[in-house]
Amino acid sequence: MKIKQNYLKGKSVFIVSLLVIGITILTVYLTGINYNRSLTSNLYLSLGIIATSLFLFMTYGLYKGIGLIDNFPKFRNFKRGDIMGNASPTFDTPSIDVGDGIGGLILSILLWIGMTILIIVLLIVLEAVFWFSLFIILAMLYWIFFRALKFVFSKSKDTKGDIGISAVYSLTYTVLYVGWIFGIVYLTEIMK
Repeated sequence: MKIKQNYLKGKSVFIVSLLVIGITILTVYLTGINYNRSLTSNLYLSLGIIATSLFLFMTYGLYKGIGLIDNFPKFRNFKRGDIMGNASPTFDTPSIDVGDGIGGLILSILLWIGMTILIIVLLIVLEAVFWFSLFIILAMLYWIFFRALKFVFSKSKDTKGDIGISAVYSLTYTVLYVGWIFGIVYLTEIMK
């Protein structure tokens, strides 16, 4: 008899996880203002809540035998130099002598307007690069997060119906996935 396995969509799990992390951090920091907790205490509390949520989610998923389906859109494989090429921009700023008198004044105003427009265009390009970079970072986080949970839930066929082994696997992976962040915070606190 074949046992039917339930599946969660990876994209949905990732979005819900980002929301949980964001709400947890926001709640901890907003309540931390009222209790005068330090930044490190708030970080420990946030990480503790996130680790507990991750542990409970993985334990439940392993106990129920849940798997993950990758439904994230596929991206074109980018090669080095595809977007900007291998050239780095090198240019010297020109020095313009506008002269004296009314002609120099008008030319100075036109140059000022031109430079303002150029700066606005460069800021728009910088904003586009920022949002593209943020998108790439989120895509990398999704891939890492999805691969990590997919690896954990690959054990769900072995742990289905056994809460003890599900909890052991979940605790192990929670320590691996969140423990290093605790370690970084602890080392930072020691080095102060």
